[in-house]
Amino acid sequence: MFHAPSHPFLVPFDSSFTVNDARTIPLVGAPTKRICTSTLHKLVKDLDELQRLLYAHSRYSLLLIFQAMDAAGKDSTIRAVMNGVDPSGCQVFSFKAPSTLERAHDFLWRTGIRLPERGKIGIFNRSYYEEVLIVRAHPECLDRQRLPGHVDLERLWEERYESIQDHEKHLARNETIILKFWLHVSKSEQKKRFLSRLSQPEKHWKFSQADLDERQLWTKYMRAYEDCVNATSRSWAPWYAIPADNKPYMRMCVAEIIVNTLKSLGLEYPKFSLKEKAQFARLKKKLEKGR
Repeated sequence: MFHAPSHPFLVPFDSSFTVNDARTIPLVGAPTKRICTSTLHKLVKDLDELQRLLYAHSRYSLLLIFQAMDAAGKDSTIRAVMNGVDPSGCQVFSFKAPSTLERAHDFLWRTGIRLPERGKIGIFNRSYYEEVLIVRAHPECLDRQRLPGHVDLERLWEERYESIQDHEKHLARNETIILKFWLHVSKSEQKKRFLSRLSQPEKHWKFSQADLDERQLWTKYMRAYEDCVNATSRSWAPWYAIPADNKPYMRMCVAEIIVNTLKSLGLEYPKFSLKEKAQFARLKKKLEKGR
């Protein structure tokens, strides 16, 4: 079963992670913006080749989960990192508020039916983690989930963490490689990005009153992220708390983790026996002689 490669932003597996200690800015001595952009360009090329290997090897699938506060850069990071990957080998799903059909099932159902098949990369822009993040900040959402009997909130979160752990361990046992990214933006940087959206007419569509409403719940969200990440960061399904105030650096870090993870799998193109190679040679000759 897969075990996460070491990385400075890898969340430890001993529940010792704290939001207050998590960085929102690059490490001291980090590369310049130009170098980050250049490095990302190279990593994207590497990822393109590794995705082809993943598809040809056809033993693993890769699930990338992105969670973040508004304006942290989930969409742009997914675009930047996956820019060079063959679209036929990559699936992206964004999870908004659950539909009536989705609420009629357990909270893992709507993501479970969208998991990547072997040989492919699946990307969740938000995920089942919304059920222990946004729902925790807005427990009134539970009223629409038709849960049986009285709901003990503390027990509910623990049970959902346990369900997520079991779900991810099952996936890992069946060779789905799981990488989870919390793009950690600071409250001050979020404010700057919101103001930028309001200052540019072409970006007004990205902003709503709800963004400010959610901002007022910042402390609740940070507590929810801390508890969630501590409860569910495991060697087979690790969380990475990526500094998000500097977008070029953030994108480079995400790409680096994905590329290094795929390299660690020992992916290979299929090998063929001497008999099979001889058959290919005969077929080649036949094709060359044909019209």
